[in-house]
Amino acid sequence: MRRLYHLPLSPYCRKIRLVLAEKKIEVDLIEEKVWQQNLDFLRQNPAGKVPMLKMNGLVLAESSAIFEYIEESNPSPPLLPRNISERAEARRLQSWFDDKFHNEVTANLLYERVNKKLMGAGYPDSAKIKAGSKNIKYHIDYMGWLLESRRWLAGDMMTIADFAAAAHFSSLDYINDVDWERNSAVKDWYAKIKSRPAFRSILADQLPGFVPPDHYADLDF
Repeated sequence: MRRLYHLPLSPYCRKIRLVLAEKKIEVDLIEEKVWQQNLDFLRQNPAGKVPMLKMNGLVLAESSAIFEYIEESNPSPPLLPRNISERAEARRLQSWFDDKFHNEVTANLLYERVNKKLMGAGYPDSAKIKAGSKNIKYHIDYMGWLLESRRWLAGDMMTIADFAAAAHFSSLDYINDVDWERNSAVKDWYAKIKSRPAFRSILADQLPGFVPPDHYADLDF
């Protein structure tokens, strides 16, 4: 039995959900509220973070490591290019979104607006929200620059870089924190990846207490 322990709006979990769905690997989704520090979960994953994937008798943690395992054990369809320099670029951009974008944007917007409320950790920090709203503009501009000369973020084929970015953007779009009119190339990129079958379960997510905007699940937004 394959199980993915996740949180619905976690971009790291969404990245792995997209990878699994693209490769047509079925899993049971188990929502794990990590702030409750479930002892059984901690015994399996002392880091206490999601995603955690139980697959082929293994317990896998950390989204990048989980992706590498899935990619190597289920290579079709590929989410890394064959060319070594292109593979490096895909991995670089995955890290860009999971590190730099996360710290500068996701943590300041999604975590302040949503996670604090879910965890009962107080009110959103307006300074952090202001910083996140400012920083996302720079990232959208950078993505637009990349897409001026590429079909996808890392090159001519869709890679883990696109799923990493889309995971963050879909989480932020759920709370209506993305200005899709800032760059038409980025909007077209997201519409393209959002229309893939792998995205269906993500667009169906509903988080109690948080209602997504009308365009969230609209493939023609």
